[in-house]
Amino acid sequence: MSFWTGKRVIVTGGAGFLGSFVVEGLRKRGCAEIAIPRKSDFDLREKDNVDRLFRTARPDIFIHLAAVVGGIGANRRHPGLYFYENAIMGIHAIECARVHSLEKFVCVGTVCSYPKFTPVPFREDDFWNGYPEETNAPYGLAKKMLLVQLQAYRQEYGLNGIYLTPVNLYGPRDNFDLESSHVIPGLIHKYVEATRANAPSVTAWGTGNATREFLYVEDAAEGIIAAAETYDKPDLVNLGANQEIKIRDLSQMIADLVGYKGSTEWDASQPDGQPRRRLDTSRALKEFGWQARTPLEAGLRNTIDWFQRQSEGAVRASGSV
Repeated sequence: MSFWTGKRVIVTGGAGFLGSFVVEGLRKRGCAEIAIPRKSDFDLREKDNVDRLFRTARPDIFIHLAAVVGGIGANRRHPGLYFYENAIMGIHAIECARVHSLEKFVCVGTVCSYPKFTPVPFREDDFWNGYPEETNAPYGLAKKMLLVQLQAYRQEYGLNGIYLTPVNLYGPRDNFDLESSHVIPGLIHKYVEATRANAPSVTAWGTGNATREFLYVEDAAEGIIAAAETYDKPDLVNLGANQEIKIRDLSQMIADLVGYKGSTEWDASQPDGQPRRRLDTSRALKEFGWQARTPLEAGLRNTIDWFQRQSEGAVRASGSV
């Protein structure tokens, strides 16, 4: 029988980008009882609502993916909001997990919690060796405190809580809003629009010299499910793709895949964010046999194809064509 047969599972953020793929993966594995709380029904910022969610769904496993997230610009505009809402949702959820004697709590953190100048590749042992990059430190620290809470609750109450740290995610169903998107969906949006408009240039933030690692969303979902099934230790675990790329090179790859023929202008007055980012994922392979499978170019093709279909549908629906 499947590990998930008969299990009742809550997936916060289950209707969102990463969550929708986690829910699909759970269903494929035989999990029939999945509760996906909506903010209109269960505002996770309010403890009474979280307690009511536990009493209603009676979960065996709680997968906490709900988060308030955005790119560098959004983090700079809303540092207080991002700190409070990400911290308070997790704090309430973990406390209610203790009160209701939950079987297992799976918390997904963020690579933004790592110190700004972490040696590359980022190893889990370096997680506490400095302050995060300033533009997204409030968000990163809020998520980081949930690891502290889980480890403290394991020590005092015996709560089985695990903590996963994925690198930057991308893929279909991502947020492509230019005001709040991360780098890949933002660049895809810009190059697709510029191609349609035959624009001579596209402006991108920063110098383009910072590096990032990107994990395809379906691979991330597989990692979360694998850890939920077999990992039961207090130590955080990285989820990454083992491929580092300069943002400048990434933008050119996206432009080529989209078919954009113009130039890219770099606005160096805007921040680059963390100078480099790549994770050591050997612990995930050792502990629960997971590693990423989707090459960056293949994942980008899938993401671009999805966005083009969605945007073309929106244009037709608006009557513009």
